[in-house]
Amino acid sequence: MDLGLGNAAAVVVGGTRGMGLATVRCLAEEGARVAVIGRTEAGVAAAVDDLAGRGSPDAVGLVADVRDGARVESVFADLAARWGGELNVLVNAVGPDVQGSFDVLTDDRWRDAVDDGVLSMVRCVRAALPMLRGAQWGRIVNFSAQSTQRQSVSLVAYTAAKAMVVSVSKNLSLLLAGDEILVNVVSPGTVVTPSLVGWAASVGVESDDPYRLMELIGAQYGHAAQLPRAGRPEEIGAVVTFLVSRRNSYMTGANVNVDGGSDFT
Repeated sequence: MDLGLGNAAAVVVGGTRGMGLATVRCLAEEGARVAVIGRTEAGVAAAVDDLAGRGSPDAVGLVADVRDGARVESVFADLAARWGGELNVLVNAVGPDVQGSFDVLTDDRWRDAVDDGVLSMVRCVRAALPMLRGAQWGRIVNFSAQSTQRQSVSLVAYTAAKAMVVSVSKNLSLLLAGDEILVNVVSPGTVVTPSLVGWAASVGVESDDPYRLMELIGAQYGHAAQLPRAGRPEEIGAVVTFLVSRRNSYMTGANVNVDGGSDFT
């Protein structure tokens, strides 16, 4: 199936690892011109090298801390200059790394969750909008999380921020409907990412096996999925790639679970 992404201009914020990197790879495989925005020079350089090794030597890498509004504006201005002021695809894959139950989280940690998880997305959409509106077609996908639908005590701030992403995205889909820019959300479940593998190691399980990791999630949180394994980043990337493609021409304002069936247990 031709997704209509050939030569599309696409940027993934948080595209240096995990599900963000998997999404960039999928977009590149479909023929899109891709840009990766990441927080560290080393991470961005590694992602660009990875893409070059997969046949995308023209991939763009930009370093930005998306908590810095001025820097966000600067990197999108750079992209506008490179790509003639047009952008077709924006994916926001950045999320907060704030854990702790309600009774231990300070105001500063709540602010971190909102800044990293919501305002980072807001800044990037705001900076990208002139380019998206200037293109013949446009798509936005923001990452939330399946945990907004099944709560964990230790993830209260993280989950609250991800729920805000859903709300803002639905509002954006309404705002941008007249421009025919489609805005959707993807809510992954348990996925084998560096963060998940690192967490497993912190509780004594050295494994990246998706079956073993799902067992651990079930034991720790009671959040088993119907499928007996965790997801793989490329499985999330494939869904995101369809949502931002021209093949998706009528879905907007949706929150798409990619979670192995955990929403149905």
